Order: sequence, then C-alpha cells, then structure tokens
Amino acid sequence: MAERAVHARQRRADGERTRTAILDAAVRLSTVDGLEGLSIGNLAKDLGMSKGGVYAHFDSKQDLQLATVEAAGAIFRSEVIEPALTADPGVPQLLAFCDAYFDHLERRVFPGGCFFAGAALEMGTHRGPVQEKVAEFHSGFIQLIREFVRTAVGLQQLPPDEDPAALALELNGTLLAADTSFVMYDDPSVLDLGRRVVRRRLGRTEARGNETPAKISNPR
Repeated sequence: MAERAVHARQRRADGERTRTAILDAAVRLSTVDGLEGLSIGNLAKDLGMSKGGVYAHFDSKQDLQLATVEAAGAIFRSEVIEPALTADPGVPQLLAFCDAYFDHLERRVFPGGCFFAGAALEMGTHRGPVQEKVAEFHSGFIQLIREFVRTAVGLQQLPPDEDPAALALELNGTLLAADTSFVMYDDPSVLDLGRRVVRRRLGRTEARGNETPAKISNPR
C-alpha cells in the first residue's frame, strides 16, 4: 500500500516536471512563432517527445495556449514586476519597472522579445478565452504603472497635474518601441536609448542607480 502511494506521488511529480518543460518550450517558441503557431508537433520535436506525450498534458490547443500565457505571466512577474515592487515608492519604482523590462529584453528571457507585446498584437482581434487572458495581464501591467505614477505624484516626485493614464501610456509606448526595435535590429543600444528616454521623461538625468527622487515644489 505504502509502496503504491510512493509510486503514485513519483508519477505525479514526473508529470508536473514534464508539463513544466512543455510550457517552458511553449513560451519560448510562441515568442517566435506566435501563440497561434504553437503546435503539438513542434513542441514534441523541440522536446524530443512523442506527440502523444505532449497531448497527455493538454485537452486542446486552446488549453495549451491558456497555460502558456499563464506560464509567461509567472516569468514576467518574476523578471519585471517583482524587482519594481522592491524599489522605493514612486519614481524609483517607475524606473525599476522600466529598467527591469529593458533588462529582461537584453537577457533574452523570451527569445522573440516581450511575450506580452507580441501576444497582444497577435491575439487582439482573436476574441475568446486566450485573447481575454492576454488582455487581463496587459490591463494589470498598465494599472501597475498608473499606481506607481499616482504614488509619485502623492510624494511630490512628479508635478501635481501629472495624468497617471497619460504617463502610463507614454512609458508603455517607450517600452514597446524599444522592444520592437531590439527584436527587429538585434541592437542593444536601443535599450540604452529607451532607458535615457524614460529618465528624461521622469526628470531624472543621473546615471542608472544614482537617482535621488526630488520633490516638486507646488507653485504659489
């Protein structure tokens, strides 16, 4: 009885490891071929598995796509969002967020650039559960930037009339433009340019790591 329980736990652990390996490959391949380009055949070939071995972990292509988006979200949170959350509130968090985004591109965490930038463009007109999952993550991404801006305004690190929605749009546009150029031209210098653009927009001209948030004096 005990031996059967041990074998059952071992099979579950092996199954989880296999599923994780499949999703790691799916995230990687989808940034190059797209979520719609994901196929059981390509995954099986990449992993050296049988198609049946891959099929056993997912009920459908949509199930695979949804799980892939979820896995990519966990990676993005670890690589970009969590470093920002550990920074000092306000402008330092905005800088940490943008720097972490540029850094994850430079390290090629996703070989085809930002997973969610590509997925948003690809799935934007494909209404359904996968598009909704991508949109949910994108909405949270933008909302987080807005919250950082609101905090910076409250701490008087940004002008009192700064519009959080507008600034979030500007910063997101800079991140996406850098991602597009980096992927297209394979030129890391565009990421340094992006860092400079972000610092200039936030009123920080110091080199990375030396920024000291300054309070904005309210006009009398």
